[in-house]
Amino acid sequence: MASHNLAYIKIDDLEIIGYSVAGEETVIAMPQLDVCFDIGKAPDQIIPINHVLLTHGHIDHSAGIAYYLSHRNFCGQSPGTIVAPQNLLEPIKEIIASWGRLDGNKIPANLIGVKAGDEHQIKPNLFARVFPTKHSRGSVGYSVIEKRKKIKPEYAGLTSEQIVELKRQGVQIDNPIEIPIVTYLGDTQYVDFSQLEYIKKSKILITECTFYEDEHTERATAGRHIHINEFAKLIETLENEYIIITHTTQRTAMREIRKMLKAALPAEKYKHVILFMDKRKK
Repeated sequence: MASHNLAYIKIDDLEIIGYSVAGEETVIAMPQLDVCFDIGKAPDQIIPINHVLLTHGHIDHSAGIAYYLSHRNFCGQSPGTIVAPQNLLEPIKEIIASWGRLDGNKIPANLIGVKAGDEHQIKPNLFARVFPTKHSRGSVGYSVIEKRKKIKPEYAGLTSEQIVELKRQGVQIDNPIEIPIVTYLGDTQYVDFSQLEYIKKSKILITECTFYEDEHTERATAGRHIHINEFAKLIETLENEYIIITHTTQRTAMREIRKMLKAALPAEKYKHVILFMDKRKK
């Protein structure tokens, strides 16, 4: 039996599964991309995924690290990869070592520290690009980008033999292109992310919008989270086909959140928005 009743969304051939409630747990997995954004309490459904992209160290986002790594080892899987802000590597190592002593078995792990501007290769043509967020020290977000090569128009009609010959001569016959598939902001206060083209044009944007009531604006500011008023501003200049809202507060009922979003957003933007926790099986 699965350990969690997770939310589930399918967009084209991509599945998005997870759970995200502010202060309780956040874990968002995309199995076809082999990535899990944050890890929450490590639900069983995400254990087979090889790459965990951790945005920051708050316990509701990171509590399951040791269980994820240990359970993979127990199941005979290769060591899981934890990609995390560089300043978190030492604390993560300490946690894994302590749990290993408690368990009586060493917990194998592949730990990779990153900072804004770095890229982590997931598959031969798939990369996670790291960008800064404003939440806690060193916090980051990730964009998963597919990299391809497109032949230049002047060489499009050539035969395979001619192309091979040009390559042999060292001629650059193609241009690199990037296709931003999904961007995960993690926890963050408002930032104009439209300044980063790969976020602006990412097909899927997964973003927090934690607070909704007018009287909660100070809570949002104090916790470095996004309020609905800032969310409307955030997505105004973005071009994402799908905008998935995570990290919703339990202080406001989901039915009220839906009403507030509909009132706060232009109809053209609202139709692109999906409330993640609305997609749990009843």
